[in-house]
This record gives sequence, structure tokens and C-alpha cells, in this order.
Amino acid sequence: MTALFALATSLLWGLADFGGGLLTRRTPALTVVVVSQSIAVVVLGALVVATGAWSEAGPQLWFAVAAGLVGPVAMLAFYKALALGPMGVVSPLGSIGVAVPVGVGLMLGERPGLLQFVGILVAVAGVCLAGGPQFRGAPVQRQAIALTLLAAFGFGAVMALIAEASTTLTGLFLALFVQRVTNVAAGGLALFVSVRRGGPALPADGFPWRTLPALAFVGLADVAANGTYSIAAQHGPVTVAAVLASLYPVVTAVAARGVLRERLRAVQAAGAGLALVGTVLLASG
Repeated sequence: MTALFALATSLLWGLADFGGGLLTRRTPALTVVVVSQSIAVVVLGALVVATGAWSEAGPQLWFAVAAGLVGPVAMLAFYKALALGPMGVVSPLGSIGVAVPVGVGLMLGERPGLLQFVGILVAVAGVCLAGGPQFRGAPVQRQAIALTLLAAFGFGAVMALIAEASTTLTGLFLALFVQRVTNVAAGGLALFVSVRRGGPALPADGFPWRTLPALAFVGLADVAANGTYSIAAQHGPVTVAAVLASLYPVVTAVAARGVLRERLRAVQAAGAGLALVGTVLLASG
């Protein structure tokens, strides 16, 4: 069950990142975040009311609040790092955030078997290579490295925090709702500050109503990914769940190949193969 839900997480996150990347080509990234997460808040709010999840409220929801505050900061740092580039360095470096939940699992006493340990190393190497690392060429600004490391730590922290925010299915609905409300509040404040400083909130031709279905998909896929990861982490070793859930760059690269006809570089194809081998080792261990 852990492997199944963790792989579902990587699929959902990979597709959400692909969709978000397409949307930010025309719409400011902050607007994409706020609108997509607002749609998720509405859907989750309906689920909370329908299931009576309010009864699950407790101190553990502070983990959800923390995840909601860390998430937008990590996302904005990552987008800024991508803008500074080069993307061939930023993208694979951002995947090292998996070290956070894996480290938490080890501190809590988890000890992967030899086969799983090898699978972790192979899968993480595959994820890094799938991002298409740039080994030579344009120099990398220190600010880009710092922002990427901040984003990686933030993404990993969200994974660790959301796994602690609930212990039941209805509690998970409430935790995700609280996380998304916090996301919207933090993202909305950042958008307000950006606009006050002269940044655009919308494309030149106004609000992109035609992209609402895509915005909804991005927001709901991201929510679903957090949910499936929480379930995976609760039913099995966090070290395994975190690594398998972090395979989403492979999904994003494959989606770009299939939809945008982008050619995979040799290093990316090799990374996808290694990630697959690591997945098999983790699942079989």
C-alpha cells in the first residue's frame, strides 16, 4: 500500500507541476498559485462539511498550518531560482528536498533493509538525472543555488509536516483544508505585495477564464498528492514513501515529451531508467 500511494503521489505531483509550468507561461506564478489553491479550498471545504471532519480538530492541525506557510515560500523560491537559471542545474538540485522526510524517518527509528537502502540511492540518483543536470556551460549564480536549496528544504518539510497533521481519513480532509487556506492567505499576501511593487497580477488580456479547468486540475492534483503521500507515510516506512513520492520530476519530463514533444536528453532518459530500477528495489524490499 505504501508503494502504491507514494507512486500515485509522484504521478499527481508530476502532472500538477507540468500543468502549473504551462500556466505560468502566460499568467504570473503567484496568480496561478492563489487561484488554483482557492479552487482546492472550495472543494476541500465541501468535503469537510459533508464528512463532519471538524470533529477531528486538534493540536496536530498546527502541522498543517506550518505546511501551508512553508509551501508558498518554497514554491516562490523555486520559481525565482528557475528564472535565474540555469534550469539544468536548478531542477535536479531541487529534488534533494527528499532528504528532509527521509531524515525524519531515520530519526524516528526507521531502518531500511539493504535492498531498500540501495533502492533509495538509485532512485534519488535517477530523480536528479531526470531533471537534466547541466554539467558545463553557463555559470550558476550563488543566489540561484541558495534559493534552490531553500525551495528543496521547503518541499521536503511540507512532506514531513503533512504526514504528521492527521491520523484518520476525515482528519486528513481537515488538515488539507487548513493547509490550503493557509496557502491562499500566504500566497494572497505575497500577490498583494507584488502588485503594490508594480508586478502584474494578470496577463495583458485579463483574467484567463479559459484556463480555469487547468487551474482547477493543478490545485486539486496537488491536494490529492498531499493526501496520498500522507496515507503512504502512515502505512509504511517514511523513508520509502518519501523517495517514491519524489519521482515526480520523471513524470513531468515524460509529460513534456508526450504533450510538448520535448526530446529527452540522454541523461534524462538514463535518470528515468534509474528511477524505475530504484522503484522496483524499494517496492520489492
